Amino acid sequence: MIITLPESVNKIITTLKQAGFDAYAVGGCVRDSLLDRKPDDWDITTSALPEQVKKLFKRTIDTGIKHGTVTVLMKPDFMKDYVKEHIKEQNPGEAMSQAWETYEVTTYRIDGEYEDSRHPKEVSFTDNLLEDLKRRDFTINAMAFNQEAGIVDAFSGMEDLKKGIIRAVGDPAERFTEDALRMMRAVRFAAQLDYEIEEETKKAIKELAYTLKNISGERIQTELVKLVISNHPEHMRLLYETGITEIIMPEFDLAMETEQNHPHHCYPVGEHIIHSMEAVANQKVLRLTMLFHDIGKPLKHTVEADGYDHFHGHADKSADIAKDILKRLKFDNDTIDKVTRLVLYHDYKIEPEKKYVRRAVYKIGEDIFPEYLQVQRADIEAQSAYMREEKLERLAAVERLYEEIIRDQECISLKTLAVKGADLIEAGIKPGREMGIILNEMLELVLEDNTRNNQKFLLEYLKNRNN
Repeated sequence: MIITLPESVNKIITTLKQAGFDAYAVGGCVRDSLLDRKPDDWDITTSALPEQVKKLFKRTIDTGIKHGTVTVLMKPDFMKDYVKEHIKEQNPGEAMSQAWETYEVTTYRIDGEYEDSRHPKEVSFTDNLLEDLKRRDFTINAMAFNQEAGIVDAFSGMEDLKKGIIRAVGDPAERFTEDALRMMRAVRFAAQLDYEIEEETKKAIKELAYTLKNISGERIQTELVKLVISNHPEHMRLLYETGITEIIMPEFDLAMETEQNHPHHCYPVGEHIIHSMEAVANQKVLRLTMLFHDIGKPLKHTVEADGYDHFHGHADKSADIAKDILKRLKFDNDTIDKVTRLVLYHDYKIEPEKKYVRRAVYKIGEDIFPEYLQVQRADIEAQSAYMREEKLERLAAVERLYEEIIRDQECISLKTLAVKGADLIEAGIKPGREMGIILNEMLELVLEDNTRNNQKFLLEYLKNRNN
């Protein structure tokens, strides 16, 4: 089977081969090409040592030279005209930076003993491609390709691609001992490709999941997000079944083990969470919100006189837990803010009347209100059929009113209020706490009735207020 290599990749491989070295595209780019998916990046492996690679190419970066990796900067032929055309119009450095493509070129290597479930104690270089492929994580990622040799597939990766199987290269326990994150990668690849994890590989994950405690929050986050935004977020269930969530997110295990005996629900908390993730678009903030929206329910569980399970105050608790987990996994502040607000208000019911919708937009936040509507819909669709149609009708009415409010540019925040701070200063109000109180009072009046959003009415209100 022939893979069409990008121009720059082929040029790097050809340059290395003409200098007497072996070189291949390797790993995920080969896998994705065989699956007719566009690779995110192209990695190259070679028998050339890092110093030899650097001598062959004009521009390189010592990305991870200790482990044999040099980043080669290439300028595709089609970019040369771009640079000539734009070099006079803008900063020359900027024009040049837009022209370069980067490719990691790594020397064939053999990893020494691993001591921290991530880093080898030492790395030795080799001129044997198979020794290099042998250290890789899964068979579908252990294939190499160049135009002359074709596909090098020493571990039946192509067969596993056809069967839809994630299988560790060699002894899975050894592979996972080398880098514990590979266990999460196995589940993530299963989610992205809709594959099954081979039994011995899965068994090793269950036995070694505890070693994930040695992996940083940032690396856990990367794999979790890739799984969560995949087309199969239900593989969160597999993270639970293999014992991974017990280490990285024990709060999820509690949810999986908490029943919901209530007319509005037909699943335990964890299963409801998974179904709600399937019901929402595969966008990071939305999927993370559904993952965490009921995560606090186990800690708010009561059985009341009606015999049903209740979870009063679970939204507040879920928001607190979500924030803790997101911080633990080193998410950025913007994601933490949006997800925790959406979790906090996920159960907030809005009556289908404009004044209530305007108030809700202000309360929840203009920036996330469209996402709030999607969260509500996913939550409803993951519940029982009891009153589902009524819930969806109410939500649809709220959505229509919100669209009208946005279309008509009705006031939903202080920035769209007809009166500003400068107007109050002109009316004799000094900047400070009192001004903030007055502006918020005016906003409340306008949220109640948008026709009041005019300067004359609001300044008259101020005049009467001060008399």
